[in-house]
Amino acid sequence: MTIPDGEVSAPRLPDPPPPGEAVAIRTGLLWVRMPLAGPPWHVNCWLLRDGPGWLLVDAGLDRPETRRAWEAILGTHLDGLPVTRVLVTHFHADHVGLAGWMCDRWGAPLLMARSEYLQARLLLLEAPESLLAEQAALGEAAGAPAEYLRHLLGRRPFYRPDVVPLPLRHRRIAAGQVLRVGETDWTLHRGGGHAPEMMLMHDAAQGVLIAADQVLPRISPYVGVFPPEPEADPLSDFLESNRRLLALPEGTLVLPSHGDPFFGLHDRIAVLAAHHAERLALLEDICATPRTAYEAARLMFQRDYDMDQMLFVIGEGLAHLNWLLARGRLVAARGGDGVVRYRVAG
Repeated sequence: MTIPDGEVSAPRLPDPPPPGEAVAIRTGLLWVRMPLAGPPWHVNCWLLRDGPGWLLVDAGLDRPETRRAWEAILGTHLDGLPVTRVLVTHFHADHVGLAGWMCDRWGAPLLMARSEYLQARLLLLEAPESLLAEQAALGEAAGAPAEYLRHLLGRRPFYRPDVVPLPLRHRRIAAGQVLRVGETDWTLHRGGGHAPEMMLMHDAAQGVLIAADQVLPRISPYVGVFPPEPEADPLSDFLESNRRLLALPEGTLVLPSHGDPFFGLHDRIAVLAAHHAERLALLEDICATPRTAYEAARLMFQRDYDMDQMLFVIGEGLAHLNWLLARGRLVAARGGDGVVRYRVAG
């Protein structure tokens, strides 16, 4: 769930570009911002000068307003040069949505981590109503009310309506690889928890990190459990991924997928770690009385959310519950009603 966690300064950096515009972070590195219909309201994409053209990092949702914004940018901000490669950091629709369109338009190859590419392909093959039914089953086991389950089954379908079909081939990228883009070497790092194999890009020479959704300046990245793996522990992966990023210099300029570019990578990682530690401690107190995941998550977040956001509340609540279960601090039992309840161990 995206939760305000404070702010990190971004001194002397450009203002965010409006849709259809691009601003230079430095020579050969452009920042563009594509609209989203709900929080966080935008996704940042990046264009890196790549010899005779540009490498695009992430593409936004497949929506008419996003296509219009891209048409304006492609026509006025690329110096008449083509997109030569399309790199997608992870499979989420706001990042991969128009990647296939860009690849088709320019004849450009798609670069993705293998598990992210395969996850996107799998979701595009699955019937949208099946995805909703799987989410409803997860919510039912979490003890969500019937009103929420009805809303979920009747809502706008996930994923396929927002993602152009991907090319049948991709170029696999992986952590540790050094990607040459123009005259710059970008080292790839894996971010976990938000997505299974999210690719982050680090330019050590210039001190720049394209951080995707791993480290955001004003909100906590969503770390949640998804229906295919209800007992997963993505929070462990997220926290460990962030600990690995502490090896990068504190003065690194961070280019996030949501929010503005910022300095203060180590401080922000510390804030995120403290945020999750606080949530975990609160959840243990909450589960002194047996609770469903739905009950525990609502009490953990300490505020009400609308029906559409409740999906993410439950997913993130389960991520925290599973972290505690994995360490023996909670126990869980499924009742005769099929609902799982959690309580403090001992």
